Amino acid sequence: MGDVTLFEPAGDSPLAEKKQASRYQSHSLAECITHLSTPKGKKPVLKTMVTTACEKNCFYCPFRAGRGKTRRLTFKPDELARLFDEMQRAKLVDGIFLSSGIINSGVTTQDKIIDTIEIIRKKYHYSGYIHLKIMPGAEVDQLYRAMQLADRISINLEGPTPERLTALAPKKNLYSDLLNRLEWAGRLRSEAHQKLASVVTQFVVGAVGDTDLELLSLTEKLHHQMGLARAYYSAFSPVTQTPFENLNPTAPLREFRLYQSSFLLRDYEWEVEDLPFESSGNLRTDVDPKRAWADLNLRESPIDIMLADRSQLLRLPGIGPLGADTILKARRSTQLRDLGQLRRLGIRTPEQLAPYVLLNGQRPAQQLPLF
Repeated sequence: MGDVTLFEPAGDSPLAEKKQASRYQSHSLAECITHLSTPKGKKPVLKTMVTTACEKNCFYCPFRAGRGKTRRLTFKPDELARLFDEMQRAKLVDGIFLSSGIINSGVTTQDKIIDTIEIIRKKYHYSGYIHLKIMPGAEVDQLYRAMQLADRISINLEGPTPERLTALAPKKNLYSDLLNRLEWAGRLRSEAHQKLASVVTQFVVGAVGDTDLELLSLTEKLHHQMGLARAYYSAFSPVTQTPFENLNPTAPLREFRLYQSSFLLRDYEWEVEDLPFESSGNLRTDVDPKRAWADLNLRESPIDIMLADRSQLLRLPGIGPLGADTILKARRSTQLRDLGQLRRLGIRTPEQLAPYVLLNGQRPAQQLPLF
């Protein structure tokens, strides 16, 4: 079941997961173990499925119904729990990401996922990291129980609009199968008197004409209205023996720009209207979105480092939340006059700020290129 590591990111560094998975050229135990950055630190995590059989026919998926090349394997809950316990005791893993194909409805499959984790938690007394996939159509009680047992749950939307999802997965409904589960999860977390799992989602990028504007608009809504912890963006890659096998793959750089933009929305006080979309509804891939915005807005109207508020500082390339807070603190006792002072404050590449800022009321000196 190691192929699951290629298609479903689970940690806080999804691009690194893809690089790690690509190292394995033959099936081995190592394929199923991924070193993830998790809310509990970096850990070796078992990534696997209850079953690789599936009744859904998602056009992009290697586990889709009817794909002859997929080897169908199924674990019983107690069997999978025992295998995980043996691996955990052998110190091969310290965490599990559990997904599944869907057989006999999402409700039945969700029960098997929950049963497996209840055995791991109760019988084997495991208290470490658990990330669970929520099946389309899962019931609210199942969702609540999964959130009690896990540290993180995934409710994967795949497409940003009903039309895009239908083109990707014709047997799934964006609202009745998926979005309302995210709404339930947000409500359960807000009303809970105990700690519940954080919630993430995933999109398949580029297979059916979806735009960055569509993807990031929904991402922003999920962060603000449903408490989403993060969104994953999985650049489409064609799989043989699927209806999409002859489509072109999505450039990995597009996926990277989506991640950069989603962090601006979540952590940098940006709104989707601030992002520099092109007329196609997509972002430029040749430059990061913050730099693209600064080129459009700050070259003629630079920001004075000594006068800018936190949200303005967060607009500058090379300055993140920690850097902004450090500058604000330093300004109380120091007049910031040159780029060297910013470097000493921990701004690693202050030179990239030069076209966009004023220091001591003037544009800082820039070193001219040698060629």
